[in-house]
Amino acid sequence: MEEHHGARVAQALAARLEAAIGKKDWSVAELSRRSGVARYTIAKALAGESWPDLLTIANLEKALGVDLWPGREV
Repeated sequence: MEEHHGARVAQALAARLEAAIGKKDWSVAELSRRSGVARYTIAKALAGESWPDLLTIANLEKALGVDLWPGREV
């Protein structure tokens, strides 16, 4: 069975989020403070346990100054 496209998108978004946090050398708590997104929500997205909604992604992108959405490349 082919892997679900949505799952690949979520995995790619989580990888981009983790890389962006690492580049900034921020903690999840720091990103939460700067983005207004709950630490729990960020942690769940990083762990692949939840799929963030569009507003959450937009707030994370703005705080980090990067695009997190992988588009059609996955």
